Amino acid sequence: MSSTLTDPAASVTAGRGAAAPRRRTRVFALPEARWATAALVLFLIALPLQLTGAPAWAWVPLYALAYATGGWEPAWAGLQALREKTLDVDLLMIVAAIGAASIGQVMDGALLIVIFATSGALEALATARTADSVRGLLDLAPATATRLLDDGGEETVATADLVVGDTLLIRPGERVGADGRVLDGASEVDQATITGEPLPVAKESGDEVFAGTLNGTGSLRVKVERDASDSVIARIVAMVEEASETKAPTQLFIEKVEQRYSVGIVLATLAVFGVPLAFGASLTDALLRAMTFMIVASPCAVVLATMPPLLSAIANAGRHGVLVKSAVVMERLGQIDAVALDKTGTLTEGTPRVTDIRPLPGAGLPGAGLAENGLTEDGLLSLAAAAEHPSEHPLARAIVTAARERGLVLPDVGDFSSSPGVGVTAVVDGRTVAVGAPARLLTEADSDTADPDVLLAVGELEDGGRTAVLVQCDGVPLGVLGIADRLRPDAAATVAALTTLTGTAPTLLTGDNPRAAARLAAEAGITDVRAGLLPQDKVAAVREAEAAGRKVLVVGDGVNDAPALAAAHTGLAMGRAGSDLALETADAVIVRDELATVPAVVALSRAARRLVIQNLVIAGVFISGLVIWDLVGHLPLPLGVLGHEGSTVIVGLNGLRLLRDAAWRRAATPAGTEDAR
Repeated sequence: MSSTLTDPAASVTAGRGAAAPRRRTRVFALPEARWATAALVLFLIALPLQLTGAPAWAWVPLYALAYATGGWEPAWAGLQALREKTLDVDLLMIVAAIGAASIGQVMDGALLIVIFATSGALEALATARTADSVRGLLDLAPATATRLLDDGGEETVATADLVVGDTLLIRPGERVGADGRVLDGASEVDQATITGEPLPVAKESGDEVFAGTLNGTGSLRVKVERDASDSVIARIVAMVEEASETKAPTQLFIEKVEQRYSVGIVLATLAVFGVPLAFGASLTDALLRAMTFMIVASPCAVVLATMPPLLSAIANAGRHGVLVKSAVVMERLGQIDAVALDKTGTLTEGTPRVTDIRPLPGAGLPGAGLAENGLTEDGLLSLAAAAEHPSEHPLARAIVTAARERGLVLPDVGDFSSSPGVGVTAVVDGRTVAVGAPARLLTEADSDTADPDVLLAVGELEDGGRTAVLVQCDGVPLGVLGIADRLRPDAAATVAALTTLTGTAPTLLTGDNPRAAARLAAEAGITDVRAGLLPQDKVAAVREAEAAGRKVLVVGDGVNDAPALAAAHTGLAMGRAGSDLALETADAVIVRDELATVPAVVALSRAARRLVIQNLVIAGVFISGLVIWDLVGHLPLPLGVLGHEGSTVIVGLNGLRLLRDAAWRRAATPAGTEDAR
């Protein structure tokens, strides 16, 4: 009754970063389903032949084939377990089916085999759908790369064939094919998926780059430093594969009890057979009662009670962008009663926007007659947006967007140029306008442009957690723009939903300064703010809460969040902005960076736990009722088979309920945070 998760990331080979299309395993693509179907068809052919009085040679072979097709896999699994000196329900069911056939109950044994095989197929389906859901979620690495040859030529090769020491050519707009180091060239690389930095990072000779990150407008020559199997992306895929190898504590407890329970069933079956026989019962009646007892007392439904709901919840979460690494994690998510959130990249979306426009006192356009009154905010923003308009840099897009939101008309520009890590220059109305990093522009400018007002404005913005952008005209500073992340649109709703789920408002743990943290926390509806924290301080805050008896869920994305993610009862990492260390440390990954999925997956976990309890109750009621019926009265073998295996099918189907999208929708609604049944 068990199956293993096949490689869920086998297709993580192609693409330029777009999510892989959702693929669902067809039922008949599963070997278990094909064998169960074959057994069912053979049974349905043989049954009417037997009931209509056909000769035995017409239907007995069909039943025998049904035994073989539906029973060979559980029989083999049972023998493998027996070789390891363990006894499981697979072997018990096969023994019961053979025992039924040995006393002439061939049809009853075949029915047992068919329903038992169907139960196994249901479990395999739940496992396969889990694999479907996580396959392709992290399809970031390109399928091919351009490798440079010693003679100066180039060739296109599969990224899996790259070896340490190869030199790659990364053209503008391409994804990096392997982890390595830049040998030549300059560009800006968007590596938010790996390091968590919301803005592209300038790369030049000697800088490290990662597989799956997106190159900007420059061209790079990169030396491969890690094999494909050891890249950051490969390690993420390995995490996915490991998810299939874990079992929830409830499941482990059931399996531990199952061993002793199965031995007890064998001994009890011998007693049910031997005691009536000793008191004069016929051999056939005693054996029939014993076989019926073995069937109805076997814990098939109990064994199937735990994993299908948890696997279904993992699959459903995966389809909606939450990669839960194991059944243990899915079970633990439903236990949390406190939440700690990081700020940058978690509550904020990583999309910069202009927050401050500060023309310098007395600054104006040389020769434009504006030196006396200075430049207005709109004038400063218009110049900066005109110069940045041809650029594709996120900071440039933020500046242009801010100008458009104000309805500003941008003048035409010429002689545009961009320097990675420095900024842009362009000729606007005959004047050279430069927009970029203050440290770089001031270094390159004349010493008298390092005005104290510039340094003061830059310092204030940077102290407030903003990125400062200096605007110059003909080498003269005109003003400074402040750019910062924006709060995720669903942040406030997420905070409210988590408060409803746990009964306690989330805590904000951040390394940012208290003023910036308090301002953002107020927008999100968080009152408990702890700012200026180092990584060890975040860990201390988590341990303090857990020492008070709380089970804390930590949501973060950066390297500095990794210790807290590891220390928490459960850790969730933001997948797109998350650093590789955070992704490895966290128990689950929010692949699509949708913060609203946090309360949804917690609610889904609680729904899965409720289904586990329901399944255990269903299994217990059926087993108890059928056992009492068989011992006190006379339970016909066909009814015993239908009752026992029927309960197994009911439990399996009940567990698969969480595969439906409706289960996620209920979990994702405010009402669903309380009940995601």
